[in-house]
Amino acid sequence: MGQVPVYYYSSSSNLIRRFADRLRDTDGRPVLDLSRRDVRQSEPAGSWVLLTPSYKAGNDVHATLPGAVRAFLRSPAARRRLIGIIGSGNRNFGRFYQAAARELAVVSGRPVVFEFELAGTPEDVAACARVLNALDARFASAEPPQGRR
Repeated sequence: MGQVPVYYYSSSSNLIRRFADRLRDTDGRPVLDLSRRDVRQSEPAGSWVLLTPSYKAGNDVHATLPGAVRAFLRSPAARRRLIGIIGSGNRNFGRFYQAAARELAVVSGRPVVFEFELAGTPEDVAACARVLNALDARFASAEPPQGRR
């Protein structure tokens, strides 16, 4: 059975990239960087999980999803095959902590499967890997769920 890939976006801080790299190093999970144009312009072949930061820091008019994530999600196939969302945030954002992941979950009808702060801890990586392994067992050979588009 295959592993569900994680598509991620990381800003210049590289906090998300470090977390994604540690997920890959844990069990060889495929992680794909949405800051790369070729990845953004591709379409997932099957079920996949999004790892995204939240940037909203107290202002309701600021966009929460990075542009690269929004661009990738313009593809109907990518939206249809999305099975879950992992969010990274900063607790200093208060009520906006994890805003991007939570808002996308509402819009897409897909669950937030894991949340962590900043670059996460080793314990966060291990816990997230367990969640992803459970998704592997459930979705790797199954058809993508039919949620809202």
